[in-house]
Amino acid sequence: QVQVVESGGGLVQPGGSLKLSCRTSGFIFNNYAMAWYRQVPGKERELVAWIGYNGRDTVYVGSAKGRFTISRDDGKNTAALQMNNLTPDDTAVYYCYPLGAAIPWGQGTQDHGSL
Repeated sequence: QVQVVESGGGLVQPGGSLKLSCRTSGFIFNNYAMAWYRQVPGKERELVAWIGYNGRDTVYVGSAKGRFTISRDDGKNTAALQMNNLTPDDTAVYYCYPLGAAIPWGQGTQDHGSL
């Protein structure tokens, strides 16, 4: 079954950290760059970061720079996003997705945000 399953979201205080995880199946994981996106109600889904299929190239967008770290484990077909120094603006549903693939999006995992 082709799927991505995100987990690790939760409630966090300002300045806190969360590590999001993405478990995948049904496609050749190491053939794809992996990306994390986020979406808040009423807004478009936005790219947060991506990591190349070789694991060496990473790109961070906007406020993710310097605070977030994306990683992947090709042996386990998983990806992760370490998020540090969180702010209320990081509150969103986070999704991982293989770039260029045409598979269903997962359910996402919710960062319930900083109080």
